[in-house]
Amino acid sequence: MKKMILLVSLITLVAFVSGAMAQSKTTTGPTTAKPAAAPEKVKLEKFSGVIEKVDEMAKAIDVKKKVKKEEKTMTFVIDDKTKITKAGKPMAFADLKKDMGVHVEYKKEGDKNVAAAIKATAPKAPKKAQEKKPAEAPKN
Repeated sequence: MKKMILLVSLITLVAFVSGAMAQSKTTTGPTTAKPAAAPEKVKLEKFSGVIEKVDEMAKAIDVKKKVKKEEKTMTFVIDDKTKITKAGKPMAFADLKKDMGVHVEYKKEGDKNVAAAIKATAPKAPKKAQEKKPAEAPKN
């Protein structure tokens, strides 16, 4: 009889201890822990125009665009995360030239506009005035 009471006590003790251990594992496990706050997705703004100036020392470009009859110039800082492409292929910052058309995706960090992506196009050729040639006289 003493063996039976001891056996029942031991089984009860094991049941409570294992239940307590199982409960403590779930409370400290990843299911009840708060998930890490996802970094807030920064909204990128867009600006298109023509490169007015390339500053290699400051790693920045000035892009000019005509808005209605007014010209607007914005300066964009290039960092190591900026992706520069031309026709879908990677391009170096040093290859950006004045009068090259660009589409810039950027984010504002304080008072700076940091370029996230720059898509370059070929430099715009100056428009040539089309001259009207006088009609040649027919030869007889």
